[in-house]
Amino acid sequence: MELKSACRMFLFPVQMLYYIVRASLFSLLPSRRKELTKEVVLITGGGRGIGRHLAKEFAKQGARKVILWGRTEKCLKETAEEISLSGTECHYFLCDVANREEVYKQAKVVREKVGDVTILVNNAAVVHGKSLMDSDDDALLKSQHINTMGQFWTTKAFLPRMLELQHGHVVCINSILSQSPIPGAIDYCTSKASSLAFMESLTLGLLDCPGVSCTTVLPFHTNTEMFQGMRVRFPQLFPPLKPEVVAQRTVDAVRADKAFLYLPWTMHALVILKSFMPQVALEEIHKFSGSYTCMNTFKGRT
Repeated sequence: MELKSACRMFLFPVQMLYYIVRASLFSLLPSRRKELTKEVVLITGGGRGIGRHLAKEFAKQGARKVILWGRTEKCLKETAEEISLSGTECHYFLCDVANREEVYKQAKVVREKVGDVTILVNNAAVVHGKSLMDSDDDALLKSQHINTMGQFWTTKAFLPRMLELQHGHVVCINSILSQSPIPGAIDYCTSKASSLAFMESLTLGLLDCPGVSCTTVLPFHTNTEMFQGMRVRFPQLFPPLKPEVVAQRTVDAVRADKAFLYLPWTMHALVILKSFMPQVALEEIHKFSGSYTCMNTFKGRT
């Protein structure tokens, strides 16, 4: 028995090396993309920002139906009309993902009126944009309820049917701030870190569930009105991402069944550096890059 355990301990690092090399080689090869022609896509926060571009991109790449959830009817209606004019069936429903009962109720309405959702995109998010001591308690709770708990309710509402059909995809639009937080957005960074843990656990939990997978997208600062006023010290080196680019790469990752997507790819280096660099060095990097003060001019969505 001891010999068997010793053999397993010896083989473990060899197996790890094999899987790392294998994954690296596969990442260099072009992967097969799945078609979206039979997919019914639901996007939370789908009326504006990245959500709006995601809806347009899914429609452009052939999704059968697109469903928009959000809290602002004007934005939802405009986006739905634009997508419908492009030839893709599109529906919108008013729904606050922070409200558990409302999520379950609207999920039932969606199934009855539109059909089974096969791709769920958890995109809805808010940012308060203040330090802890300057933050209103209700605003802090709102960030956690929408950015984190909303994913629990939407996933619980639609995942069971995906598992039953053995066909589905859960997508989360997260943020690189979940792994590299900045001052001045403590509510957002905390909620996104929780959201990332949720998706990592869910992804592992679905490994033995055929036909159902997950994709988590971690973009750098994206040029949307939600982060209006945020300033990066060296915009030439770290330009903000365009929301349409984030949408394109996200849909491509879903079609390729990619579990995690960092945008841009240089964000991988940031995560690796943080894993072994001393705290003092990380603090100096933050000071040099200006992340300590990047939220000083933050205005947010008007």
